[in-house]
Amino acid sequence: MIELKTPQEIKEMRPAGKFVGSILKDLKAMTKVGTNLLEIDEFVKQRIEARNGAESCYVDYAPDFGTGPFAHYICTSVNDAVLHGVPYDYNLKDGDLISLDLAINVDGWVGDSAISFVVGKNQDPEDLRLIKCTEDALAAGIAQAKAGNRLGDISAAIGDIARSQGYTVNLEFGGHGVGHIMHGDPHVPNDGKAHHGYKLRPGLVIAIEPWFLKTTDEIYQDPKDGWTLRSSDGSRGAHTEHTIAITDGEPIILTARD
Repeated sequence: MIELKTPQEIKEMRPAGKFVGSILKDLKAMTKVGTNLLEIDEFVKQRIEARNGAESCYVDYAPDFGTGPFAHYICTSVNDAVLHGVPYDYNLKDGDLISLDLAINVDGWVGDSAISFVVGKNQDPEDLRLIKCTEDALAAGIAQAKAGNRLGDISAAIGDIARSQGYTVNLEFGGHGVGHIMHGDPHVPNDGKAHHGYKLRPGLVIAIEPWFLKTTDEIYQDPKDGWTLRSSDGSRGAHTEHTIAITDGEPIILTARD
């Protein structure tokens, strides 16, 4: 069921979004060559535990697309991993492409966001182009998130950006409704038909999350951890996400990292 939030409820969602955005901003600044993925996970754990009213959306999360409960505080997807990456004992190397996906509940409301970046000085221009494409697609999707438009307008804008830059789109995982829970209705595909689908209304809060792979749109679930989604051909992936609220005017980016 699609739920619409009141202006007061959107105001109440702001602290969760701001908290998630601030953690991701800090993580990007502190994540360097040699940083261990478990250090990143521990940093998020400590930040959550230090804040009254904050709870992880990931710990003990057990949806049907994972294998057993997720046991960590953040998703860390490196190189050919693009979604649901489980933190493990790995020190990041110069040139690694990492995606960090974080969802936290603060006082009953969820904020969900993701960033991708390359660690160190050995930055492959093709990695940077892929990351930029997800960011451009997110901006295009948000620009269509206005009352009176259709859900398909958001999806089509994302897909158009991907195709214009030579990437294909996987429709298995995409954006979603956000509120008291992390994953709710509606599903927001990363491609679709403009002027089709659910009519956007003020009060709708969704996560828009373009993710693309360099040379494929096929993924598989890593059997070692039962969660991490990797490209079928070993090519790298990138993922960018914001939680946004649709209003009578411009959309509000609740997870802004300014």
